Amino acid sequence: MSIKPILYSYWRSSSSYRVRIALNFKKIEYDYRPIHLVKDGGEQNTKEYKLLNPSGEVPLFIYDELALGQSVAIMMYLDRKWPNPPIWPQNPEQRAMCIQLCEIINSGIQPLQNLKVLKYVDAKFDKMAWGKHWITEGFKTLEQTLQKTNGKYSVGDEITSADCFLVPQVYNANRFNVDMEQFPTIKRINDLCLEHSAFKESIPENQPDAS
Repeated sequence: MSIKPILYSYWRSSSSYRVRIALNFKKIEYDYRPIHLVKDGGEQNTKEYKLLNPSGEVPLFIYDELALGQSVAIMMYLDRKWPNPPIWPQNPEQRAMCIQLCEIINSGIQPLQNLKVLKYVDAKFDKMAWGKHWITEGFKTLEQTLQKTNGKYSVGDEITSADCFLVPQVYNANRFNVDMEQFPTIKRINDLCLEHSAFKESIPENQPDAS
């Protein structure tokens, strides 16, 4: 009997959302285990969870004896273990473009509006204004970069990991009331991706722990 992967996730975590898209796109069956990041101080802070993932973050992907806690690492592993359909281009130039787009989001946008940062900011600033500002600034870079890399999707005409990163970040942008009309390329790609079943299945409101 084959081993089913386990994904520890929070429905509204954009990093978890990325991995859900990749799993659903590849049609990999997995066991969804919710970790509530807010209730009772956050289940990610429990001793039991930190034994699994010392960073106390989601997502956490477990397969057999392997535990991975970063979305980029998880998605690279998925493409090696379950190569079809691919989410990382084989072409070296397109692969580099894809990594660049993922990192604009992963390193340049998402960390400034994640839950840990917003909890700290809330004591000093308006966290909604903070999140809106930094997502807007990051999207300026992303929009300009996509104008050089996009075809039908973010990189060329096939769905890639860049799209798996883009859609969750647009979801967050909408939460922070970012004007998406400023970013027509991002908006077009997001709208197109959301027509695909893998993206529909992965949206936060469709998760078992959605509230």
